[in-house]
Amino acid sequence: MKAIGWYIEEYGIAQISINLTNINVTPVHIAFDEVCKKADARGIRVTGSELVGLIPLKAMLDAGKYFLRKQKRSVGVSEKELIRIAVISMGLGELYPFKPEEKIIEYMLQDKNDSRMAGLSLTDFADETASESPAPGGGSIAAYIGSLGISLGTMVANLSSHKKGWDDRWEEFSDWAEKGQQYKDELLRLVDADTKAFNGIMNAMSLPKGTDEEKATRKKAMNEATKVAIEVPFKVMQASYNSMEVIKAMADVGNPNSVSDAGVGALCARSAVMGAFMNVRINAGGYDDALFVDEVLESGREIERKAIALEAQILEIVNSKIGV
Repeated sequence: MKAIGWYIEEYGIAQISINLTNINVTPVHIAFDEVCKKADARGIRVTGSELVGLIPLKAMLDAGKYFLRKQKRSVGVSEKELIRIAVISMGLGELYPFKPEEKIIEYMLQDKNDSRMAGLSLTDFADETASESPAPGGGSIAAYIGSLGISLGTMVANLSSHKKGWDDRWEEFSDWAEKGQQYKDELLRLVDADTKAFNGIMNAMSLPKGTDEEKATRKKAMNEATKVAIEVPFKVMQASYNSMEVIKAMADVGNPNSVSDAGVGALCARSAVMGAFMNVRINAGGYDDALFVDEVLESGREIERKAIALEAQILEIVNSKIGV
């Protein structure tokens, strides 16, 4: 990093301008915290900060987690919340509102269509699903159900992290919550990925087929699109099943007052696995590579079997704790 400081007479304050040349060595939150320490040693305080230019998303997320850990709070919160914590903790909104969509590199570059479905309100998403449009369909809904399931598991982890009398266990539950957030984000991404995969098949089907060359091109496009339409719900299966590790742990050792939430999360996760597998199977019927199809279906059946068994284990724990 390179820095220079000076006193501004007209405002009666000192300013430090820092050029972070390698944020892998000196992250923005560490630079900010060091300035705070130097100021405190001189009997003054940092009143705020300003970001000139753009910043990588990871830098903001790392900052949010850093300040949450200093407070001994769970870092397993949403991306939006981590950014909010970073902005508040570093005073990035003191001079003017900090707008993540205008200051974070990834947000500036992202295609808004990649998260169109996941960005809808609950009502709009339900209305879109119920409309005559074939997408979002069962695959997207399975992914969304899975995201709700692990969201419940993550909620229990966060509640447990901040439960009165469990102060010495906040890191344990923070780790679970952070893992849960990763599964949730992946499944939300797959909500739109499944719709995009379906649209890919529709686009391939609409290609011309008047000549032999056009037929060959169309067939190749159909095959490629169908493979994606198999792979996406299979990823939903994997993420939903893997998320049940968090849900089971929360049913077992989490806040007992929220054990029913873990139970509902398990129901959602199992439903997501089974629903996604239906989409894998129906799309596999239109794919030419028999070996690939056999491998995917065999793996899918195994994941479905294990998810059903794990759900039963979780529900047994939940029902034993509810007791009535």
